[in-house]
Amino acid sequence: MSYIADDVALSPLAARMAAELARAQGPYPEPELRDASRLTDEELGALLPAAYAAANLSMRWIVEGAAGERQPRFTPGACLKMFDALVDGLPRRRWADLDEGVGALLRCTGPWPDGLAERAATLVRAMLELGRELGTHRLLAMARLAGPETYAEVAAGFAADGEIARAELDLLLSWEVRDLAAFSEIGAYRRHRSVAMPVPPEAWDRVADAGYAEFARRALAEAAARVAAIQAGEVPYRADKAFTSDEVETLGRAARTALRRDEPWLPDLLDRLLHGVAVAPEQNARTLPSQALLFEITRAVETFPTPEAVASLRAVRRTVRHKGVPKQLDRMLKRVDAALAERTEVALRMPDLGFAADGTLRTPVGDCTAVVTVGEEDAVLGWHGPDGRPRRSVPAPVRREHGDTVKELRNLVKQVRAHLTTLVRALEGGFPVEAAQPYGRWRDGLVRHPLAGTTVRRLIWEIEVEPGLWRAVLPSGDGLLDSSGAVVAEPDEDAAVRLWHPIRSGAGEIARWRDLIVERGVRQPFKQAFREVYRLTPAEQEAGTHSERFAAHLVHYRQMFALLRARGWRSDLLGPWDGGSEDEAERVLAGEWRAAFRHIHVDEDVASTDRVRFARRTDAGWRNVPLAEVPPLVFSEAMRDVDLFVGVTSLAADPDWARRREDPYWEYRLGNAFGELTPSAEARREALARILPRTRIADRCELTDRFLVVRGDLRTYRIHLGSANILMDPDGAYLCVVPARSGPAVHLPFQEDRLSLILSKAFLLAADTEITDESIRGQITLGLPVA
Repeated sequence: MSYIADDVALSPLAARMAAELARAQGPYPEPELRDASRLTDEELGALLPAAYAAANLSMRWIVEGAAGERQPRFTPGACLKMFDALVDGLPRRRWADLDEGVGALLRCTGPWPDGLAERAATLVRAMLELGRELGTHRLLAMARLAGPETYAEVAAGFAADGEIARAELDLLLSWEVRDLAAFSEIGAYRRHRSVAMPVPPEAWDRVADAGYAEFARRALAEAAARVAAIQAGEVPYRADKAFTSDEVETLGRAARTALRRDEPWLPDLLDRLLHGVAVAPEQNARTLPSQALLFEITRAVETFPTPEAVASLRAVRRTVRHKGVPKQLDRMLKRVDAALAERTEVALRMPDLGFAADGTLRTPVGDCTAVVTVGEEDAVLGWHGPDGRPRRSVPAPVRREHGDTVKELRNLVKQVRAHLTTLVRALEGGFPVEAAQPYGRWRDGLVRHPLAGTTVRRLIWEIEVEPGLWRAVLPSGDGLLDSSGAVVAEPDEDAAVRLWHPIRSGAGEIARWRDLIVERGVRQPFKQAFREVYRLTPAEQEAGTHSERFAAHLVHYRQMFALLRARGWRSDLLGPWDGGSEDEAERVLAGEWRAAFRHIHVDEDVASTDRVRFARRTDAGWRNVPLAEVPPLVFSEAMRDVDLFVGVTSLAADPDWARRREDPYWEYRLGNAFGELTPSAEARREALARILPRTRIADRCELTDRFLVVRGDLRTYRIHLGSANILMDPDGAYLCVVPARSGPAVHLPFQEDRLSLILSKAFLLAADTEITDESIRGQITLGLPVA
């Protein structure tokens, strides 16, 4: 039978794809038929039943892959055909993908057609006989569609372990088909984590409106009360047994529902739950009440992040005593930070936590006063004695009589630090989004905020003074400063404000901002004034759809893989197994642009880099686009990441590479250790040009096109500004210097390990006669005339 509905008008391309689906397996489809992104949502919905039934696996995977990235729409006829395909496939598959049926129900464009109940009953009966899908919410939704008798039989087989999970089940059993179908779909995140498109928002909203939002509040409150009782010793403690596995899943759904709705009651409740679940009540015990719930809520925050939830997770990470949990949380928090930056409507929100406008919080404790101060770099807790004078440590009477208060204040400092870190990550991660807000809200909610202000006032912002005309400013105690340091007038309250990015400015203005940042001693919370800029090159414009700017480099793969994850890129692990020979790491920027960085497995811990390409999300799914269509800021930020991956993990960056002549990659190391500077290294050179004249070794240093040249008493040294590798004159010998743990006390306009390393080496070598390390001194004096 034909699985194409009569009520869908197919385009010529869709008709050809339908004909291809009807054929037996043949050659891989021609290129035009592989691009399902050109189908409309209704055409995709019309082809999906045929794909489900198709023997032509290649064409089937193309259509189903497109459906995985989009939300097909089904006419009533296509909805019925989807159920026909599911029923007809039972003898051959001995299973039916009920998610396809649920999706057809939820996205049917008209009234449900007659005959669905009979087909649903057939599917449910088959699943029961096969022992498949038992206890799943999608089977429950199908049973509700099939009719009362079938539903009663399926519902009787449902059970839930734990009070919270049973309360959820009672709610679900009161719902109708559409609500159950939507509920089964929000669970798809667990089954289809690799799918590019998220669960449709309307599914979450339907579930919340069906009574789940109120249930979520009760469930999370009950969970918080339970862990509070465990912490108080009112309930016996058993490691990782505070909640059943069913309750963990229920609470994950409850948290996602509340986070999506940004419920005002959630921050405090979630904070108490997270802290209660993360640490055992027994002092120094390295277990926790529920590791599973801690990770499940973290995944929920990744789905719908809020700054309060992220800050709570970051604070909890500092308190967990379990050896492996902090490392896992660190990996998860990288993804959470990236997700928060994309959720612009909430990303920059921050509580004041009772702090005064000057960023201080004074708390009387006995006869003394605790003072928490938020500075540029950190939040610190200090003490004043009864005489009002500062104390170096906690006064003895306070420590003796107010231990709980001291603990609370220390926890407050951790909380403030967590909020500040979350704000910084959201600000930098939100660069590609280019989100703007009204000047009045920005001024009052960020610049003058007692906590956020210390961060925001160290960044450059842009104000739209006329339609399409933006002026860059730096907030200061004197007012808004332009790049020359002059005070400019405040704009209207409704003027748009956004974070400044150098790619939108000319070279002259960028240089002025860099000068001003250094002159005023501003240490930016992340690299902004000195941020690298990546513009399209002629070679990339000619190539059209991909960039090979960072191709053909050899990198330490495990190190790069960790860095990919840390920067919010998704990637599968390479290795000597099927499908492990190559991968495209992907990152979505500004919600609609996807960068893909191809890399290839070479050896045990070595990979080769390849091209970078971009795709845009449209109503038709992801479509590869020419580089010229990618917004310059999106392109620059993606390429900055790739430059970072290559620069940090390149084999040529090893400090002792010159000693490895037996290494099969020695020639690569030799050819790239002192190569041309990338934009990242160029920005480093710009920073050094402003920093070095202010140091005590200024008269011993010179910047050339690729090197910082340092004149010592024994030799002259050339430190490469990209790799930080060193050559010694007059013979060009290589000098291996293992990085020191700490460098000189030099004010930097931003924190960067490679910049600090270069400066540390420069200070060391400028005083080469004072070097005591025998390994370094031996390399320097080798071949020199004996005095």
